[in-house]
Amino acid sequence: MIEKVEGIVLNVRSYGETSKILNVLTKEHGIIGLMAKGAKGMKSELRSVTDKLIYGYFHIYYRENKLSNLTSVDIKNPFKQIKKDISKISYASFLLELTEQVYKQNGDDKIYDLLIAALVKIEEGYDPMIITNILELKYLYFLGVMPVIDACSICGSKVSIATLSSVKGGYVCRNCLKNEKIVSSNTIKLIRMFYYVELSKISKLDIKDISKREIGQFLDEYYGEYTGLYLKSKEFLKNISKVVMN
Repeated sequence: MIEKVEGIVLNVRSYGETSKILNVLTKEHGIIGLMAKGAKGMKSELRSVTDKLIYGYFHIYYRENKLSNLTSVDIKNPFKQIKKDISKISYASFLLELTEQVYKQNGDDKIYDLLIAALVKIEEGYDPMIITNILELKYLYFLGVMPVIDACSICGSKVSIATLSSVKGGYVCRNCLKNEKIVSSNTIKLIRMFYYVELSKISKLDIKDISKREIGQFLDEYYGEYTGLYLKSKEFLKNISKVVMN
């Protein structure tokens, strides 16, 4: 019996000379493997709908905990604008890789919705760096290492927050401040906004370069300090970010 599932292709690998195996994050079954027989063939109907970032409805013969067979795909959003831009496709690729790792540690249904909302915002033209940072911050909750951004991470004070420290695990107030690098007051406010904002409802993003740099640096250091995740796409992304910011 053919089942229709909503999902997005996280990555693809070749199988033999003519087929592909897709790793797909689905709304209904989480991450599943799909065999796309003959998808590399020039005349195959599956050829154009079995690449990374394909988002739509997958018609499959589902087999739990085994490779399922793909029969067809109805595209829901082709993400044309993302695919035209090397910067956007780099951020999107990073988000796919990050999402796979986060989902493997915590299979919460909300992770799927957050990923799709982020990709839609990048497709709509919002700054991919900011959207990526927002998602990175939200994912820390699912990884169980959320930074303290409602009070000082050391004493719990909610007043006189002076900076943001990855080593100290979040906010640091003036009384607890030692040698921590000071970030702008705008960055301190934005990091909370990033966590609490609903991605799908974002209608305007006007953020200064200094805050972009500070938030990006904090998240890079924090992921390195607390998550143990190493993502190949992150290194490439850092180089893209340097070009964009200069």
